[in-house]
Amino acid sequence: MLNAIRRGLRRGALPADQVAMLWGRMAAHPRHLVPARSRLPHAEQVDLFVRNVEKEFGTVVRVADLDAVPGAVADYLAALNLPGSLVMAPHPELQAIPWSARPLLDIREGRAQGTDAVSVQHGFAGIAETGTLMFPSAPERPVTLNLLADTAVVVLRASAVVGAYEEAWDRLRAEIGGMPRNVMLVTGPSRSADIEQALELGAHGPRRLHVVLVEDGA
Repeated sequence: MLNAIRRGLRRGALPADQVAMLWGRMAAHPRHLVPARSRLPHAEQVDLFVRNVEKEFGTVVRVADLDAVPGAVADYLAALNLPGSLVMAPHPELQAIPWSARPLLDIREGRAQGTDAVSVQHGFAGIAETGTLMFPSAPERPVTLNLLADTAVVVLRASAVVGAYEEAWDRLRAEIGGMPRNVMLVTGPSRSADIEQALELGAHGPRRLHVVLVEDGA
């Protein structure tokens, strides 16, 4: 594709100085304009994140610690009359949660299948300025969990909430090192208004997005 564009522009290889400039820019990760609304104390960033998730048709419940996660998930599913069977990301932090406290939850670890109604994901980062969740792909974070299940539940630490997109990318580079194969940025449940401007939830993925926010301090 890029070669076809280059041929269409009748452009050959870039001069050495431009190549060096571009590589330097990519290495430096220069900041773009960061919205003032995200430049807040961390507690206020978390509050802004919650408001923006809810504005985008998602829901949030705040819990005191990871031990409270199974109860929060079970209560959410019961309130919507959803099945207790779910597929969960095989992430060490999720595996350490005492799910046996709610024995009616039937949990399978791994990738989602087309028949899975509910998925539980590990949130890598939450971005306050838009209420967006970041999911870098990894064996412990299968991307199918945010594509196939009708209801997506995300367990996110409050300490993983950042103000702006630039900070989320900083976190990814610091913790993962390089760019993974895929990074999903999710703002609310899947939706589309392509047909007659009528909003349809679940158009290309989950029709429900529920965040279990663990208050683990700044």
